[in-house]
Amino acid sequence: MKRVALAATILLGVPVLVHAQTVPVALTHIRIIDGTGAPAIENGTVVMQDGVIVAAGRDVAIPAHAQILDRSGESVLPGLISDHSHIGQLQGVHTGPQFYTSDIISSELAQYRRYGVTTVTALGNNVPRVFDPMRKDAHMGLLPVDLFGVDQGIGVPRGAPPVNVAPDQLFRPHTPEEARGNVDAMAAEGTDLVKIWVDDFDHSLPVKMDPAIIKAVVDESHKKHLRVAAHIHDLDDAEDVVAMGVDILAHGVRDKPVPPSLVQSLKERGVWYIATLELDEATTVWADQPAWTKAPFIVAGLSTPLIEQINNPEWRQENRSGPKAEFARTSLSNNLQNLKTLWNAGVRIGFGTDSGATPLRVPGVAEHRELALMVQAGLTPLQALHIATQEAAELLDLHDRGVIVAGKRADLLIVAGNPDRSVADADRVVETWENGSAVAGPVPIKMDHSTR
Repeated sequence: MKRVALAATILLGVPVLVHAQTVPVALTHIRIIDGTGAPAIENGTVVMQDGVIVAAGRDVAIPAHAQILDRSGESVLPGLISDHSHIGQLQGVHTGPQFYTSDIISSELAQYRRYGVTTVTALGNNVPRVFDPMRKDAHMGLLPVDLFGVDQGIGVPRGAPPVNVAPDQLFRPHTPEEARGNVDAMAAEGTDLVKIWVDDFDHSLPVKMDPAIIKAVVDESHKKHLRVAAHIHDLDDAEDVVAMGVDILAHGVRDKPVPPSLVQSLKERGVWYIATLELDEATTVWADQPAWTKAPFIVAGLSTPLIEQINNPEWRQENRSGPKAEFARTSLSNNLQNLKTLWNAGVRIGFGTDSGATPLRVPGVAEHRELALMVQAGLTPLQALHIATQEAAELLDLHDRGVIVAGKRADLLIVAGNPDRSVADADRVVETWENGSAVAGPVPIKMDHSTR
């Protein structure tokens, strides 16, 4: 058997595998879910070399010197792409700026990789002196996954977001002129997007973002050829920021049904919509503890302090009822309904969860729950996978990934079963390929296939 030789290097204190030789790898007898939304190709072959897909489909010629991996009974799909996550915000059950370190972030990215997420977008609250070099390393294949995002982001003095971050992780401009300067600073840092927090978090904060500042941020960002993502919750705020030219709604509308007028505006303006269904589910589900929270695949992603917390009877009682819990449940219900309405209408839908923002929004785990919730909303498993791959890549304006096509990055998620028919099979992660190396899923999956 010919093996792909991999070299271990130490990056930021974390061992990382990097591609060392150019031996082709052929995955044979595998179902190919190519990310485009097309039906799966049965008994297919995917050939990759140097981290790039060489060929994919039926009747594919396999190079004579390739390593052949028989993947009978398994499916391959593009690696999942997160359009809305956060990094370096927490450790265990605690949040704070002290956790924004390269070691903690590398560990989080490794967890995303084990769960099949190969591209992560850290949507704000980043420390440029740490984030920017790590992003460059990720683009070079030196981190577990590729990394994009917003550097600091723009919030509100005495207002949103109500997070514990250091001064260099977030701008809070008082004037439109100051806001323009903040955008210019992020543009100089090479930010991929600009993020604004515009709402008052269910009236828990004394102020909302001044419309004049929103307009200044959008105008300056567009002058710098940057797109703006807005944190919203309510319909009124969504309608306002869309009218002001925002490019991405970073969360779903969760207070009431979306009206035809907003649907039309989103379509006409080409605004992307990231529902983040899992955000509100995570608020109560760890206290409710339905059966899926006990599955080994889920538990493997939880830290020991988090497991201890969610199994504490007093914590569970406090978090399963009351105004906060009911607000989250109502928000989720509205979000599910609105996602289906917008998808049916042809609005562009991205894929994100707000994972990593709080201890309950668990990296990797949250993305798999998002898939399940999208199906609960009424999308088919194949549609959900299409959104989490090709559509998520297009939101980021990335055209080198998100589909299994010759010439694209070999960012691949291999699972047991048929996730395009039963989305639960997406949780049966066998391995994730990126940069010419494979990383096993969070729990062992036993399959009857041979390697020659």
